[in-house]
Amino acid sequence: MSDTAIDKDWWRGAVIYQIYPRSFQDSNNDGVGDLAGIIHRLPHVANLGADAIWISPFFRSPMLDFGYDVSDYRDVDPMFGTLGDFDALVQRAHDLGLKVLIDLVLSHTAEAHPWFSESRSSRDNPKADWYVWADAKPDGTPPNNWLSIFGGSAWEWDGERMQYYLHNFLAEQPDLNFHCPAVQDELLEVARYWLDRGVDGFRLDTVNFYVHDKELRDNPPLAAEDRNENTAPAVNPYNFQDHLHDKTQPENLDFLRRLRAVMEEYPAITSVGEVGESQRGMQVQRDYTAGDDLLHMAYDFDFLGTVYPSGSRIRDVLERFDRIVTEGWACWAFSNHDVVRHASRFDLSEDARKLYAAVLMCMKGTICLYQGEELGLREAYVAYEDLQDPYGKRFWPKFKGRDGCRTPMPWVRDNTHGGFSDAKPWLPVAVEHLERAVAVQDVDPASTLAFYRAMIAFRKTHLPLIKGDLDVIEATDDMLVLIRAHDGEQVLCAFNLTDGVQDLHLPPGDWRQDKAAPFTTDTTAGTIRLPPWQGYFATLAKDND
Repeated sequence: MSDTAIDKDWWRGAVIYQIYPRSFQDSNNDGVGDLAGIIHRLPHVANLGADAIWISPFFRSPMLDFGYDVSDYRDVDPMFGTLGDFDALVQRAHDLGLKVLIDLVLSHTAEAHPWFSESRSSRDNPKADWYVWADAKPDGTPPNNWLSIFGGSAWEWDGERMQYYLHNFLAEQPDLNFHCPAVQDELLEVARYWLDRGVDGFRLDTVNFYVHDKELRDNPPLAAEDRNENTAPAVNPYNFQDHLHDKTQPENLDFLRRLRAVMEEYPAITSVGEVGESQRGMQVQRDYTAGDDLLHMAYDFDFLGTVYPSGSRIRDVLERFDRIVTEGWACWAFSNHDVVRHASRFDLSEDARKLYAAVLMCMKGTICLYQGEELGLREAYVAYEDLQDPYGKRFWPKFKGRDGCRTPMPWVRDNTHGGFSDAKPWLPVAVEHLERAVAVQDVDPASTLAFYRAMIAFRKTHLPLIKGDLDVIEATDDMLVLIRAHDGEQVLCAFNLTDGVQDLHLPPGDWRQDKAAPFTTDTTAGTIRLPPWQGYFATLAKDND
């Protein structure tokens, strides 16, 4: 392929499908999904119409946080397969027209990583400053008040070095010290290693946690009215602090520029950063995506929380993003591997699930779908005795953890484990999910799966829906009307967000209904009556002058 044929902008407006590898498809019947299983099921993703896949971590790991605790950045955990399997996955995805993004976890490693074993062995070894070490206060307590997202202090005492080390997550996930140039250099080589293996980009886990305050200053308290649950659940005292010093430090931008420079050595790479910042989320997104030498886009949390996405709520978020993140590009999602599935979180009916899929596809930005979302899956119930997530075990029962959205993908109905595996899965398959299996919905033209396919296909036929500007024409709790515009083409997108009939009044212009849209709204005598949970799409006839 010549350089002129390479689309460096492919990611802008793309639909990215997130795969949680432990739960997608088990190929060797050990109860855990693997890379060979992903290869087997890639046609499902391609048939859905996605442009890319994002694979959650598959690196070698003790699996205390299920791959987000890396013990070797340059190898595949045997649980998931081999490097050869990964290479085959990339090749198969590319053959199907799918880009491949991998989840790069750079802020911390596993305690079992050889780097940490060396670092903790003494205070003067070659990797002594590769992690964040600090002396105890005179009374033996931790160096400051920083808290872990997984509960308790962010500091763990180490008897070998007679110092504390920092961990923003599990105690077994020590934080790397980005103030050490050798750490940055090594992590850039890790990125280059996977780029050389053919990946098309990275989802950067906890991207604003990389750098900490060198002075280790205490975080100030946060007023109760300013707390929200975008970073941690309400039951977690992590929300009681304003995290000014343990993350989101200005030096982080210097590292991101270095990382972007590495990516620019390759033809068409993208990056999406997960910004875990409850108080200043969009401001951080603005700072991390400004210009063309930082992140390509940032993953937004506004629709991953508990606030219901009414029309007015959606308007507020979209307009606030455009007002604050003036140069950056959004990446929107309703569900992922860390939150309750949105069908349950917002208690959506079958029709509402479809309509909100259409709303998501009409937002200005790149779209992330989470495996099973296209089936309309609700959160699975996981009994305490089956619980795997350490986060859930820590805060049970007020917070049940993340296992309910991580249960295995149901592929067929007539199987105890939904076609995921012949062995007992690592998490139980929800019985109610079997009725929504891929094989069941695949043959039903009225299914949620069929709707997702149709809506993604419709999006791809209209460039304004992919790359266009967005104007909110009307937004109430019950109704949302948008206009997307690009290169002289305009598309009107109207959504009835209720279970009652609503009249739609078109803005001025020669609007013509686009009947290719996956809705059945009829128009009579110029009056548009939107049935419950229905959408209406129209294009503006171009001036012939």
